[in-house]
Amino acid sequence: MKISVLGCGRWGSCIAWYLDKIGHEVLSCGLADAPEFIQLQKYHCNDYLTFPESIEVSSDLPYAVSRAEVIVISISSQHLRSYFAEIAKNPLEGKIIVLCMKGVEATTGKRLSQIVEEFTDETKTPVAAWVGPGHPQDYVKGIPNCMVIDSRNREVKQKLVNEFSSELIRFYIGKDMIGSEIGAAAKNVIGIAAGILDGLNYTSLKGALMARGTQEISRLIEALGGNKMSAFGLCHLGDYEATLFSPWSHNRRYGEEFAKGNKFDKLAEGVMTSKALLRLGQEYNVDLPIVGAVYRALFEGSDIMEEIQQMFSRSVKDEF
Repeated sequence: MKISVLGCGRWGSCIAWYLDKIGHEVLSCGLADAPEFIQLQKYHCNDYLTFPESIEVSSDLPYAVSRAEVIVISISSQHLRSYFAEIAKNPLEGKIIVLCMKGVEATTGKRLSQIVEEFTDETKTPVAAWVGPGHPQDYVKGIPNCMVIDSRNREVKQKLVNEFSSELIRFYIGKDMIGSEIGAAAKNVIGIAAGILDGLNYTSLKGALMARGTQEISRLIEALGGNKMSAFGLCHLGDYEATLFSPWSHNRRYGEEFAKGNKFDKLAEGVMTSKALLRLGQEYNVDLPIVGAVYRALFEGSDIMEEIQQMFSRSVKDEF
């Protein structure tokens, strides 16, 4: 299968490496002036992995789109709309779009598949989401994990799972696009909260954060029309180890450095996602205390300790 992976960052390069490893014809496409693309084009490697010669590296977006049966996109979620406007200038009929990124558009509250479907006809250009746990640093060592591919098109997700599965990644077929996308995006916000607890030396509170965070996100998924149980699957709870505990998690690290008063420059999708989720919570009348606390700390300068104390002083509730 001819696959073009658009995006040369940490995860995009890992996807290209993985899909080549299991036998597909892969092209890795990035922006010509982006440091990560320049590194891959010049040295065929980055800080995480080395590309075999079988992976083609190009900055020619029209070429990358035209050659592909499947287009995998792995970029910053807040840039998807502007980037896909460029992609959509090329013929897309008969191609499958796979979104391997986790976020919600902050300005609209839209899921990423909804953004793509503004530019495409889903009957002619189906959209899928590839979500779940894992880090490039583990995959390149041969450490396996489980992930999910979801789509509103049953045949498409079945085909992708069959084509992408291997001994390194066991894929499951998702059954809830709303839950898969919201759950995957929201785990990054919970990851920032976990990092804040690490930065405060409150790491023992992360167990409670996991339990209550999953409940909180399940309520939002249900209000949006999804299956609340999706929050307890691989898209969200199943990704907690990689996001709430891993030293490689950008979102956890962002929260930790934020709590310590330090700056963390790498992409942490949970920052803008907290804004998007709070917007959805207000629109659908869903109480999101953890998301709200993260948002107020990041965007309104709220005192972290006061936010924690306020959550502990909330009225008594049944657990379920």
